[in-house]
Amino acid sequence: MRWNGWGRDGDADPLAGRDDVWPWLAAQFNMPALLATPQRPLESIDLPAPRLPDAARAAFIAILGEDRVRQDAQERASHALGRSYHDLLRLQSGSFRPTDAVLYPRNEDDVLAVLRAATEREVAVVPFGGGTSVVGGVSASRGGFSAVVALDLGGMNHVTGIDMVAGTADVEAGITGPELARQLSARGMILGHHPQSFEFSTLGGWIAHHGTGQDSGRYGRASDWLAGVRVATPQGLLTGSAAPSSAMGPDVTRLMLGSDGVFGVITRARIRIRALPEREVHHGWLFRDFASGIAAIREAARDGIPHTMLRLSDAAETRFSRVYAALGKEPGFRERVAQFLLDIRRFDDNAAALIAGFAGSAREAARARRRFGAIARRLGAMSLGEGPGRRWRERRYALPYLRDPLMGQGVGVDTMETAASWSRLPALYAAARSALEQAMRNTAPCEGANGIVLCHVSHAYPDGASLYFTILFPRNLNAEIAQWRAIKQAGADAILAAGGTISHHHGVGEEHLAWVEQEKGSLSVTAMRAIKRVLDPKGILNPGKLIPKD
Repeated sequence: MRWNGWGRDGDADPLAGRDDVWPWLAAQFNMPALLATPQRPLESIDLPAPRLPDAARAAFIAILGEDRVRQDAQERASHALGRSYHDLLRLQSGSFRPTDAVLYPRNEDDVLAVLRAATEREVAVVPFGGGTSVVGGVSASRGGFSAVVALDLGGMNHVTGIDMVAGTADVEAGITGPELARQLSARGMILGHHPQSFEFSTLGGWIAHHGTGQDSGRYGRASDWLAGVRVATPQGLLTGSAAPSSAMGPDVTRLMLGSDGVFGVITRARIRIRALPEREVHHGWLFRDFASGIAAIREAARDGIPHTMLRLSDAAETRFSRVYAALGKEPGFRERVAQFLLDIRRFDDNAAALIAGFAGSAREAARARRRFGAIARRLGAMSLGEGPGRRWRERRYALPYLRDPLMGQGVGVDTMETAASWSRLPALYAAARSALEQAMRNTAPCEGANGIVLCHVSHAYPDGASLYFTILFPRNLNAEIAQWRAIKQAGADAILAAGGTISHHHGVGEEHLAWVEQEKGSLSVTAMRAIKRVLDPKGILNPGKLIPKD
């Protein structure tokens, strides 16, 4: 990835030439204009010199070789932080401290040896996959140690074995989403885990943050497809039973789900895979309001209608997406017909768009779509056909690419996600939206300015669902970090007070640390501290993440 943004060097700016976007956004914010905030090039930043002691550097070179112990500016900056809004503010302004070195292990033995050497010399180690964390999960925090190194697992990227009879694969943790999909599809198989960070994130990161992909309705989240894991710790290798299920006490390797890399470094995982589906289809529906769309998803989840995804945008996200797509375009015949149909069927600004995905055999996918369609029609929804679904699928990984050009024009962009029971969801949605809107008004750069809150239901379960909020606001250039903290605090406090979780699939990292004890309870935190002391006695692994200070 680029050292200070999303995508690769040379990727095109998706908003280049879209001069119509900026005055429109300024009007949405009630601002006279947006202020350009260009990124600082790396060569203009005076990075602090590496603090890695010579003895530690020599030990790492003895294990890995000199070419796998990197200390140049590009490597150190690229591994300094993740890709949260807070991270990007610091990266793009040059106000960050980089890691002191980047280590590239070749295999599990290398990882174990590095952890032993780091423990002996008291050097902090940050496990690093794709660097896509949006909660401060890979920030180069020293935690009181002499230095901090990033342990980049990108070279450990192989599918080491596939058991076609059992439907499992053994895979190294540094493999990215596209590479895993390529190696599995060559055998006609699929994992089906597709987070929005799919292009750059890794298997180890999905497990360490207990991730959930966009198609979790069919393929599950990390806890559903994880069959086993190997974890390197400063005390040695942690493994579990090779059996598909065991009652021989608790499975301690399951502790790695959501562990943020503080207990050990995931080196390899056994994952449950399945055959590529014969048919996959995405279909659009338009509901009269968010509440009726939620009712349809709840009924489908409870009835067990097979689906890959049921993604419902609220009215604000539906309107925003529609207006943005139409900017600078004269409405054609199709658009005029569509608006005529909406008018005669009395769909107004409260309408909420839903994309539903179905997969399996052609017969299974068609039957599931018919079953959901019957629910949707009964609740007053209008079918939009497969066009919206195809367009969503083509752009399913595109949204993160918009953040850098938006930030470059003075627009702040952040996300928050949560999950709650169906009974709590409506009140949580209203409370979080209100708190975020008020916080953005309170921290705006000028009087009368405001922000935008967009939301969608992203994952559904029989007993509840996940809400995913996206916020856009004019950056307060005189107090950007304080502005972000105030908005984040307001949203998180509202979510927790309404009975939601602070994180459904992003993990904890640094940015959710303040709410861990409040949500999990003090005894859970005490138990995590005890596990940390056993597996990592000196506390070198990913300091400052997951576990609040004692």
